[in-house]
Amino acid sequence: MSRGGTELVSVKIEGNRLKETVEAVEAKWKELIPGRPFNYYFMDEFFDRQYRAEERFEKLFFNFAILAIFISCLGLLGLASYSTMQRTKEIGVRKVMGASVASIVGLLSRDFLKLVLIAFVVASPIAYFGMDRWLENFAYRTDIYWWVFVIAAVLSTVIAFATVSFQSIRAAVMNPVKSLRSE
Repeated sequence: MSRGGTELVSVKIEGNRLKETVEAVEAKWKELIPGRPFNYYFMDEFFDRQYRAEERFEKLFFNFAILAIFISCLGLLGLASYSTMQRTKEIGVRKVMGASVASIVGLLSRDFLKLVLIAFVVASPIAYFGMDRWLENFAYRTDIYWWVFVIAAVLSTVIAFATVSFQSIRAAVMNPVKSLRSE
């Protein structure tokens, strides 16, 4: 170790005798380089500080994602309500003709599920390239797996179907006489 330069020593120690080992390293430091202060830090704490901003970003992103999903579900519910209101007479006629609740729910949900799948096809490449750019900032990056996008597609389809089905089932079990009364 030179007297004029920056001194840095890396020591790998076991966690069960931490205090004794640090004291021994400090004693050796003072023996080899007297008059220079002994400062130390642990690599796990260093890495924790390095990624603390990323952890905050993750929490913030997660909270905004939940909020976005909730707002999207509200909008989807509004669109489903409007669509079923516009098709009330058609639903009544189909029920009188013997349509099942499942077929009416499928009829009303089909258009919305197509829109969700189109949105997924548009958003997936954007999400992939955004994640890829973000991961470029890390020395040890992870791969982006295709199955993550499949899970996202399945989850968004299930959430959309559940949201639309809520309104569709209400319309499908409604008495057809009420919808056809004005005819």
